[in-house]
Amino acid sequence: APEMIWFKKRDASASWLVMNTHLTNPNDDYLILNSNNLNGSISGSWLTPTSTEFGIGVSFSETNSSGSDYIAYLFASLDGISKVGSFSHTSGTPTNVDCGFANGARFVVWKKFSASDGWQVYDTARGITAGNDPFAQLNSTDAQTTNEDLIDPLSSGFTVSANKNSGDYIFYAIA
Repeated sequence: APEMIWFKKRDASASWLVMNTHLTNPNDDYLILNSNNLNGSISGSWLTPTSTEFGIGVSFSETNSSGSDYIAYLFASLDGISKVGSFSHTSGTPTNVDCGFANGARFVVWKKFSASDGWQVYDTARGITAGNDPFAQLNSTDAQTTNEDLIDPLSSGFTVSANKNSGDYIFYAIA
């Protein structure tokens, strides 16, 4: 069953909705992929995803339009390969995120859900090092940021550096 779903209407203007089982209220809360806003709540609930289906239990402005086309990207953890999860971080102290990988994370996307913040994307092609790490933001058209040290390597996943703002985050990582 998927732990995170990115869902969007294809034939009309609509936001990318993000469902994640690691949010505080996973059946009621959502994030928007193209926004840095806090999570919102729907006036119903996400149907708990299974290995064969997912959905929203009530009419929602971004969904349930008769005759519309939709696209969904589904993410789940696979031991040693990928990890969908969450972590709490306190600024000033590094946070190790153990994903169960043998050689660290090569790709990480995270989003704070306890306050407004962007969807940050890191990868080893651009650098996940013990210094400044370039990152792009999915919700922005700005050039990548190159002068901040927010993530460091960890043999089993990744380390959130002491420089990152405090908060609760969801993430998706690939080994």
